[in-house]
Amino acid sequence: MTQKDIQQTTPAPVRIIRHSEVRTRLDVSESKLFDMIARGIFPAPFQIVPGGRAVGWLESDVDSWILTRRAQTEVRS
Repeated sequence: MTQKDIQQTTPAPVRIIRHSEVRTRLDVSESKLFDMIARGIFPAPFQIVPGGRAVGWLESDVDSWILTRRAQTEVRS
């Protein structure tokens, strides 16, 4: 089995990112992020531990949202 075969069969690790990293990736303020979530523009975070206070997003979901926004803006241009 080659390194390429291993890379193709090994799933990417799931990574949870927290509020501060999402804000950094989107380059938005805390209030703007909360507004986007409340208006349904950006996906809401999920509770990391049932009954806990910590919330986060799957990195892949945030990446998909960013790529979708980019595709939408390219169509309008």
